Amino acid sequence: MVKYRLAVVGATGAVGREMIKMLENRSFPVESIKFLASERSVGQKLTYKDAEVTVELLTKDSGKGLDIALFSAGTHVSKEFAPFFAADGCFVIDNSSAWRMDKNIPLIVPEVNPRELKKDKRIIANPNCSTIQMVVALKPLHDFAKIKRVIVSTYQSVSGAGQNGVNELIEQTKAWAEGKTIPSANKFQYQIAFNLIPQIDVFTENDYTKEEMKMTNETKKIMGDNSIEISTTCVRVPVFRSHSESVWIETEKPLSPAQAKELLSKANGIQLLDDPKTKKYPTPLFAENMQTTYVGRIRSDISTKNNALTFWVVSDNLLKGAALNAVQIAETLVAIGLV
Repeated sequence: MVKYRLAVVGATGAVGREMIKMLENRSFPVESIKFLASERSVGQKLTYKDAEVTVELLTKDSGKGLDIALFSAGTHVSKEFAPFFAADGCFVIDNSSAWRMDKNIPLIVPEVNPRELKKDKRIIANPNCSTIQMVVALKPLHDFAKIKRVIVSTYQSVSGAGQNGVNELIEQTKAWAEGKTIPSANKFQYQIAFNLIPQIDVFTENDYTKEEMKMTNETKKIMGDNSIEISTTCVRVPVFRSHSESVWIETEKPLSPAQAKELLSKANGIQLLDDPKTKKYPTPLFAENMQTTYVGRIRSDISTKNNALTFWVVSDNLLKGAALNAVQIAETLVAIGLV
């Protein structure tokens, strides 16, 4: 078996650590692996397949001799270092927003648009977490009935805001449980414990947030169809892990709930959990640490006679929403012979 020389950039972060786990759990054919990070993390010891690996300093020459590098170190780091890795012949799979809407950079979800991967496109963007799980569910429905319009509301966990978001929810909940004064919001705009916040990222000129516009623009690019109309509301919820989405679609062709269930049950990366009689539907806790996108609550929209369905999508935002999708891109590069 051919094996490959890899690096994980931002290896000590939450997503970086999940990338390492995914490479190991999915038995990616690794010949050698480097863990790279900023100065403050240099010298830390991480484990890969029971072997201790020392974190090294990320430099402009770190990509020499590598086949694939998984980046999860933020936009500024990706903008600065990814071009050097690419120039040295390394495929960069970047988890930040740095390259997602660059027309020359493929934005990839392997179940949706693997054909966009090219030998000469050495930087590859990993989409936003909430976008990934939605387009995995949209793809088979779009292929069958052509989606005209999408309205989606997200219920996004605090881990999407990093470890500081997780810590803030823990600290506020603990204080409440102990009858103490709840600490003031720091990471989020308002108290997140026992609350919902209808703002993720900053507001733009059209009063949608950057997160909402990411979903809109990235979905069109990944689906390869700018005619799809999309409106998004993104909400932060007091859940530690896994994002949930309520999705409404209107299609050109008729699409019944039974047909949608049949299509989704056969789709790659999807598991259908949909039986109202037995209360069978996905929840964030159910999806936590699972490498699957779950769909349930599929039903016709009773408010219109147009071809419209609504359904519920749940996935682990640190896995399919980030680390898993990145590793699947690497697997696809290998499978189609680009590396």
